[in-house]
Formats: sequence, C-alpha cells, structure tokens
Amino acid sequence: MTAEGIVPIAVAVSLALLALAIVAALVRLARGPSVADRVVALDVVSATIVAAAIASAVGTGLAVFVDVALAIALIAFLGTVALARAIEAGDDR
Repeated sequence: MTAEGIVPIAVAVSLALLALAIVAALVRLARGPSVADRVVALDVVSATIVAAAIASAVGTGLAVFVDVALAIALIAFLGTVALARAIEAGDDR
C-alpha cells in the first residue's frame, strides 16, 4: 500500500477519534462539578476542533483549514484567559 492510499484512511480514523474526544469533553463540560473543570473541558474541545481542522487540511489539501484552525486557536486562547481571570476574580456563576 502506498502513501496515497494510507493518508485518507489515517485522516478518517483520526477524525473519528477526534469526534469521540469531543463527545467525551462535552460530557465533562456538562457534568463538571466545578467551574475550573468546565473551563478545561471547553479548552479541550477547542483544541480538538483545531486538530480536526488540521486533519481536514491534510485530507483535502486545502490550506484554508489551517487558517481556520489558527483563528479558532486564537479565539479559544483569549476565551480561556478571560474565563481564568473571571474565576480568579471570584465570579463563579
């Protein structure tokens, strides 16, 4: 089997595993007993979405998915910092 035949299979398997990871993180997001657990779960979801965008870029060969992944990563980072500051300030709604 050549590399051209392995790449689509590897991308499909990685996207399926990333979907399972998102489901597991969403369960933790819903059940998490503390706000910190929910923030970490949301960060895991965003990192997994970034990984899925990169896997899609590899699978399709379109570089636009890399730009999307970069934008999602930047927004997720800013959101995580904002939530961490809110927790530090004692605003745990």
